[in-house]
Amino acid sequence: MTPDLIIEGDCADVLPTLDDATFQLIYIDPPFNTGKVQQRRTITTVRDEDGDRTGYAGRRYRTTETSRLGYLDVHDDYLGMLEPLLQQAKRLLTASGTLYLHIDYRQAHAVKLLLDHIFGTDAFLNELIWAYDFGGRARDRWPAKHDTIFVYVRTPGGHFFDQDAVERIPYLAPGLVGPEKAARGKLPTDVWWHTIVPTNGREKTGYPNQKPEGILRRIVQASSREGDRVLDFFAGSGTTGAVATELGRRFVLVDRNPEAIEIMRKRLPNAKVEQA
Repeated sequence: MTPDLIIEGDCADVLPTLDDATFQLIYIDPPFNTGKVQQRRTITTVRDEDGDRTGYAGRRYRTTETSRLGYLDVHDDYLGMLEPLLQQAKRLLTASGTLYLHIDYRQAHAVKLLLDHIFGTDAFLNELIWAYDFGGRARDRWPAKHDTIFVYVRTPGGHFFDQDAVERIPYLAPGLVGPEKAARGKLPTDVWWHTIVPTNGREKTGYPNQKPEGILRRIVQASSREGDRVLDFFAGSGTTGAVATELGRRFVLVDRNPEAIEIMRKRLPNAKVEQA
């Protein structure tokens, strides 16, 4: 059996070395081209009468930074960076395979046109909206509280999709559908209400922009079978690999950031780690 694999290296160099049509599912969450350094600090707080912070009832606390993880999210030619990678992704998908590309409002319009060009407009399956309600609040516009996930298939009309494997969600108005349907729940639509990774949650790694396992779980359940191979070549904190392991899939994760590789080593201790 092919081992689960974490590859440290630039995906532009790694992808051409992988065999054709070997992945049933590809999920990628590329940098969003925010023009900023994406960074997350982890701190600890302890009681200290000479500390730098004042808490409840005037108690003093001292904070210490224990880690700082991040990456530069600036690309002068974003589509030029992405296009050859998507060409490789198409080559790597099986005939029944599916690509999920996770993006936000900054580049979604342009990336959709690029995907149409590479995969064909008839290969477009869905535009998923992941809606959440945490983070900063803009004062001069409607606050941006959703990401977009574009779904494209390798073979129009020939893709694998198992709706029965997807965990169902409650009806918003259960009284309108009757007790039997209400008890069974419904298949999620193309709008997914799901929280971000909680600050103190079990799955939190401290890596910037970590995506929740619940989002990946739906994707992996619907578009792959047990034993299938899953690829994520902007792997970050390794959420795709964690969910693939949980659901009995095999995975290949690629990232060039040594901090990401170290997090994935800890999160996925049974995976083989290689350098490109």
